[in-house]
Amino acid sequence: MLSRISMFAGFVLSAALVARADVTPSEPGPGSVYNAGSTCTVSWEGDKDSTTAWKDMYIQLMTGDNFNMVHLSTIASNQDGTVDGRFTYPCPEVNPYSAIYFYQFTAAGAPDKTWTTRFTIASPTGETTPPPNATQPGSNAAIPWGVGALVDPSTANPPPTAGAAATGSTTGSATSASGSSTASASATSGLSRSSTGTTSATATQNTTAAASQTADSGALANGQNFVLGSVLAIASSLLAVSL
Repeated sequence: MLSRISMFAGFVLSAALVARADVTPSEPGPGSVYNAGSTCTVSWEGDKDSTTAWKDMYIQLMTGDNFNMVHLSTIASNQDGTVDGRFTYPCPEVNPYSAIYFYQFTAAGAPDKTWTTRFTIASPTGETTPPPNATQPGSNAAIPWGVGALVDPSTANPPPTAGAAATGSTTGSATSASGSSTASASATSGLSRSSTGTTSATATQNTTAAASQTADSGALANGQNFVLGSVLAIASSLLAVSL
């Protein structure tokens, strides 16, 4: 009897420790600034819980608000999101130069999308303009945003056609903002992980992208701790009864 209880407890404990994860973007972060023509860097922590879901990952340069994301270009494909990784490419010239750009990560085998925080693409000499909108539409969340565009839209790569592709529209032009300022180190993003379905309907608004990523990690850890504690309590009770 005791051996059966121990086997059962071990099985449930093993199952409790298995949790699905996703790719976690780590760069750029809040306040990151990259000059057009210099090297843009994208990095991520891989999904350690699957060897297939994020194996063929796409990275898209995006703009727009949290509910109407606009695809600018697919900057990387065939990336292995099951391991930690890093990708670099020449920063494009955009209009306006502002903290209104972010990256979207998708994969055909992954049910979720993930995003980086918003970051700044500055002019080749470092000039920027403030985001034209201070709050998100509909919610009035204090998350600056705007709609940018590539200066040369002919250089754009289309969004992925299979799996979790961008749901936003594509654009080749945008109204330039006037004036200039240094990039704000407090640029924020309300983007976080989203389940399958329409991105615009499921994007979660948080005050900062850093808070979003922390919340995801904390929720996962708290859930695992709760289940683990419950399993151990049940196992202890069963052992006490058997003795």
